[in-house]
Amino acid sequence: MDNELSQLSQIQEAIQNDDALLAYFYSDHCAPCISLRPKIRDLINNEYPKMKLYFINSEKYPEITAEFGIFSNPTLLVFFDRKEYLRKSKYVSIPEMQQGIGRLYEMMFG
Repeated sequence: MDNELSQLSQIQEAIQNDDALLAYFYSDHCAPCISLRPKIRDLINNEYPKMKLYFINSEKYPEITAEFGIFSNPTLLVFFDRKEYLRKSKYVSIPEMQQGIGRLYEMMFG
């Protein structure tokens, strides 16, 4: 998968270097994770092109998941300027994500 991170240092580096990013924690055995993934990818690519999208497999890399206090899949973390601003888990609404990201994105890049 594109932008798949496999080490804690990779996500820490991304948080330090990227102005805006979404970290998508998922499991391959999670139906909502699989159905939400393309919707989130389209949302970021089409509406927030300056935002980076990274995927972390919670089953393969539990140390990364533990470091961020993730207890369920999917969990989406949104960072702007090295700070976590939004955390959504389990049942994630695309309009809710648009609203949460849009305001911060506009402040940062608009």
